[in-house]
Amino acid sequence: MTSPGMRADADAEDLDVEEALALVRENPGHGSHGSHGRRDGHDGYGGQGAPAPHHPADAHHHATPWPEARATAEGAARTAARAARRTPVSVPLDAALGLTLAAPLAALTDLPSFDTSAMDGWAVAGPGPWAVRDEGVLAGHAAPAPLTDGEAVRIATGARIPPDTTAVLRTEHGRSDERGRLHPTREVVHGQDIRPRGQECRSGDQLLPVGTLATPAVLGLAAAAGFDTLTAVPRPRVDVLVLGDELLTRGLPHDGLIRDALGPMLPPWLRALGAEVRTVRRIGDDAKALHRALTTSEADLIVTTGGTAAGPVDHVHPTLRRIGAELLVDGVKARPGHPMLLARLKDDQHLVGLPGNPLAAVSGLLTLAEPLLRTLAARPAPEPYTLPLRDAVHGHPYDTRLVPVVLRGEGAVPLHYNGPAMLRGIAAADALAVVPPGGARSGQEAELLDLPWATGGIGVCFT
Repeated sequence: MTSPGMRADADAEDLDVEEALALVRENPGHGSHGSHGRRDGHDGYGGQGAPAPHHPADAHHHATPWPEARATAEGAARTAARAARRTPVSVPLDAALGLTLAAPLAALTDLPSFDTSAMDGWAVAGPGPWAVRDEGVLAGHAAPAPLTDGEAVRIATGARIPPDTTAVLRTEHGRSDERGRLHPTREVVHGQDIRPRGQECRSGDQLLPVGTLATPAVLGLAAAAGFDTLTAVPRPRVDVLVLGDELLTRGLPHDGLIRDALGPMLPPWLRALGAEVRTVRRIGDDAKALHRALTTSEADLIVTTGGTAAGPVDHVHPTLRRIGAELLVDGVKARPGHPMLLARLKDDQHLVGLPGNPLAAVSGLLTLAEPLLRTLAARPAPEPYTLPLRDAVHGHPYDTRLVPVVLRGEGAVPLHYNGPAMLRGIAAADALAVVPPGGARSGQEAELLDLPWATGGIGVCFT
């Protein structure tokens, strides 16, 4: 294991989506403890956000500044992507939401593939009035017979236009006389309300480039253009290991035992970040079980909860040393979540160690796991943005604070219940405000980290 801190990686240069996708090759690839509120006492904040005394002699000076920790995680993912040479996958449309296109989306047909009616009404030929055929033209039916001048036929939206049609007359723009002849109530323009073949695209046209995120609209376009599957960057595979003997999976806390909050929370959150969660294992405070789980996992990322400090049952650091892992980040100057860590287990496999306290774990998830997973999935980085804080926020003297906020108009309102063991604030939040060392005054602009489901974006894909 290397010494803690920022790794001077040669590949720490900027890498855009196009470059990230270039790392996906067509050849086959390779196969703190403080569990949830018990022992993570180093975050420096309780329920009211009061700073804890600073101890210069502790390991704090080894911790990585928060922005550098995120950059390190992103750089580690670039290195892993180069090492893995992961093969693009062909994914059915109903399973492709949130993936990144690894091949351009080129139309397999003209859109529309035939002249169609844009409205319910009548297909008419020549000037009116028109004699109306008895039968109508419906969408999905065989090609209709041609029209002759002075003739009209009822037509539905999306139906094929009969040959020699002049225009489509909308239902509300026509009237029938006593002889059953159709008259227009306004001028008829040649070609009106007809969608001509190829109006949107021609077969072979590139509709979307490599690197496009598969949103619901992208899936709809792909289906319309004739696709049943998409060629995409595979989801990063994640194994979750829940540590701690004190955790219950059901019922009320009792006799010093507490409910496991992270086991239910982390898998859907990781899926929202674009991951494929392969397994969630509860292995307690068992060093042998942790060693076995780390050395047998084939995931791209292993996420552990708790065990990242230096207590008698904090087994993460000793196990990483035992297996020869390279420690890239050992503690982050962030509150909550200071004892988080990032380690490289293999060239193409990493571990993110989350503190056991729930909000501290969320902090670690967004600090280290989010940039790593985003880069592996070749997703575009979110555009940073700021909003003014409606209220002042106390700061840590040396560390960045991540504080749950709700967005109201053009401002962000800090929430209470933001201690490291608390989930009440983050459960109501839209985002986390990045509060610099020393705190922020009311009205001061603060960077915001959106929660995936709060933006209405692609992160809502939980399954």
